[in-house]
Amino acid sequence: MATKVSQLFSSIFLLFLVLPVLSQPGSSASPKVGKPSPFEFLEHLQGCHKGEKVEGLQELKKYLENFGYLNYDHFENHTHANDDDFDDLLESAIKTYQFNYHLKTTGALDAQTVSKMMEPRCGVADIINGTSSMRAGKKRPHHGHSTIHIVSHYSFFPGNPKWPASKTHLTYGFPSGTQSNIMSTIARAFNKWASATHFTFSQTRDFTNADLKISFHRRNHGDGNPFDGPGGVLAHAYAPTNGRFHYDADERWSIGPVPGAFDIETVALHEIGHLLGLGHSSVQNAIMFSNINPGVTKGVGWFCGLFGCKASANCRYLALVVSIWQFFGWWDYEKVF
Repeated sequence: MATKVSQLFSSIFLLFLVLPVLSQPGSSASPKVGKPSPFEFLEHLQGCHKGEKVEGLQELKKYLENFGYLNYDHFENHTHANDDDFDDLLESAIKTYQFNYHLKTTGALDAQTVSKMMEPRCGVADIINGTSSMRAGKKRPHHGHSTIHIVSHYSFFPGNPKWPASKTHLTYGFPSGTQSNIMSTIARAFNKWASATHFTFSQTRDFTNADLKISFHRRNHGDGNPFDGPGGVLAHAYAPTNGRFHYDADERWSIGPVPGAFDIETVALHEIGHLLGLGHSSVQNAIMFSNINPGVTKGVGWFCGLFGCKASANCRYLALVVSIWQFFGWWDYEKVF
C-alpha cells in the first residue's frame, strides 16, 4: 500500500515540474485588414446603469445572453429582452459577470467592466444551463430570482460530459486544403495535452470519421453559433463527445506571438480543453480563461497553465489534481489504498 501511495504522489510531483510552454516567434498565418471589433458597441455604453434607456443596451443583452448571463425567457413578466431598457435583470447579469471576472460588482457599466467585455474571447458560454464554474466555492444571486451555483477552481461542462472510460485515444483531423504549418502547430497543442492527461492523440486524414474535427469558418457556418468577424469571438469548441472545434477564419492568426494577431497554438490549447470537457476558469493566467488578447501566448504547463498557479502553491492545489483525476477516472481509492 505504501509503495502505491508513494508512486502516486511521485507522479503528481512530476506534473508540477512540467515547464511552461515556450513561445516560438513566427509569421502571421492569415493577416486581415483592421476592422472595428464586433464588441466596440460596448464602448459608448460606459457609465450606463439601472433605470436608464440607452441605445445599444439591446446589443449588450444579446452579448450577455450569448455567454450565459441573461435569459429573459425564464421570466414571464419581463418583456425587455429586445429593448434598450436597463432593467433589474440586466443589472444582476452584469453583477454576475463582474463577479466572475474579479471586477467590482457595481451592476453598472463602469470602465473596467466595459474594457473586459470588449476583449476578444472564446465563444463558449461562461454559464451553461444556469451553472458557472468560474469562481471557486462561491455563490451569488443571478437574474434577481435564481442562484448560479459556483463550483471549484477548475471547471467542467454542466453534467460532466466526458469521453467513455475505454476511449483514451482520440483521432483529430482537418478538412482538405488546411495549411500544413497550421496543422503542425495544432498538433503541438495536442501533444502538450497528451503529456498532461491520460489521453493520446493522432492525426487522421479521414476528416469525416475523426473523433475531433478542426476547421476554419466565417460568420454563419451551420452549427447555430455564427462567428462575428475580426476581434470578437475567436473560436469555439464543443463538449464531449461532439468533437467539433472551429476557428474564426476572419481573425488575423499567427504562429507564435505577433502583434495584432492571435496565436493559433494558444487558442488550440484552450479549445482542446473544451473538447476534453473543461469549462472556463476565472484565473486570467490560466489557459482556460475565456479572453485572449492579440500578441499573447499561453501554455498548458498543466497546473500553472490550467489554473494560473505558482510552483510554490503546489500543495494547495493537490486536492484539485485528485478531483480532476477522479473526474476522468484516473483515481480509484480502492486500487490506490
